[in-house]
Amino acid sequence: MTSPLRYLSTRGAQAPLPFQDAVLCGLADDGGLLVPETLPDARPYLDDWKGLSYADLAFAVMRLFAPDFPAHRLRALLSDAYASFEGDDPAPVRPLEGDLWLLELFHGPTLAFKDFALQVLGRLFAEILSARGEKLNIVAATSGDTGSAAICGVRGQERVGIFVMHPHGRVSPLQERQMTSVLDGNVFNIALEGSFDDCQNLMKKLFGDLPFKREYRLGAVNSVNWARIASQIVYYFYAAFRVMEETGKDEVQFAVPTGNFGDILAGWYAKRMGLPVRRLVLATNENDILARFFHTGRYVKGEVVRSLSPSMDIQVASNFERWLFERLGRDPLATAAAFETFAATGEYVLPGAVKGAIDREIVAAACDRQRTLATIAKHYRAQGILLDPHTAAGVFAAKQYDTGSTPTICLATAHPAKFPAAIREALGEDVPEAHHPVLDALADAPTRMAVLPNDCETVRAFVAEHAK
Repeated sequence: MTSPLRYLSTRGAQAPLPFQDAVLCGLADDGGLLVPETLPDARPYLDDWKGLSYADLAFAVMRLFAPDFPAHRLRALLSDAYASFEGDDPAPVRPLEGDLWLLELFHGPTLAFKDFALQVLGRLFAEILSARGEKLNIVAATSGDTGSAAICGVRGQERVGIFVMHPHGRVSPLQERQMTSVLDGNVFNIALEGSFDDCQNLMKKLFGDLPFKREYRLGAVNSVNWARIASQIVYYFYAAFRVMEETGKDEVQFAVPTGNFGDILAGWYAKRMGLPVRRLVLATNENDILARFFHTGRYVKGEVVRSLSPSMDIQVASNFERWLFERLGRDPLATAAAFETFAATGEYVLPGAVKGAIDREIVAAACDRQRTLATIAKHYRAQGILLDPHTAAGVFAAKQYDTGSTPTICLATAHPAKFPAAIREALGEDVPEAHHPVLDALADAPTRMAVLPNDCETVRAFVAEHAK
């Protein structure tokens, strides 16, 4: 009899955890990220999964990662999560041009792909904490969309407090308003005077202070939380099944706008689980640390550049650690040493890296401001399809690689109405598709946030003062 799936830290010093404990833990106590002890093999289930609804497919996939969660409650929780999305299909796929397809991931409550995971994670927190009679204080960092999706997932919950740090003045005005207009008593928005990397660094420092983490019961909703990755794996299967059926092809590839590396990592895991994916195309903006790495094998930190696609304005991508752990043969000592080197020097070189051939499963391209604007304009004028700046970067990246006859599914990660300034710059005018009633209703909404300096002790004191 096989033992239930457990979760290990990429740095090796955390005792293995079952799924429910991994959800509450978020970031491992040793500073690493949790990964499944073994990755489930989905190949025996592919034929059975092809015709499932999104909620049923989510249950089939998530069940493999959560054997200790009651099956009937998991099914009900997932059905409830995706019932909050607009329309009958949470993740519609539509043709773009030629062999390019769009996977629309912006039909959730906050109009971004983060809803797919955070509507689930909020409900997981509620179920687990209620069963255990416990409370949790979530500390999160956001470059834009994670914050509003996380807040939406847990607002009003009596057992959860949430503290969201965003870089002050560096998210779009609508992204900021989506977060700060939520006035529930368990929600605290922190506008940090710094970059997203500063926010994420402070978050990790708070989790690394183990007495503080335990006293205030800190939990994570960023994609350092494995439940986020597991939830996002689902839509890779869902989209691939539909495009393969539509085209008659037996494999696909994906193009993914990338900031913290969690979304593309979910696709990489789906491929490793047996989904027939030829490769994944990683798209960055001017903050191209990951694109450079997958060309050269050198992971070199630079300064964060403000761009049209703020959710990708990241230099240090947390989920890169999970990929590197796998690439280094699941060696936790080598993984820990790699990130100690990177923290000390701002650079890490992959051993044995061959330039241009870092990973046969991931290729990469960077898309700058002018290319982003041109891509938005081209597809609106040619197909009448409006892309947000992040999605435009993904579409541009997809076109840099000859697919042969393999369909490429581009992840449309946010509704274009979240970035009206970029749309106006690209098109030279305002257009109806750049509006959404959910966002238009925020124009006059009252807001609340605390502007804090980039100082760990100040943030720590704020959390301690307001924590449940």
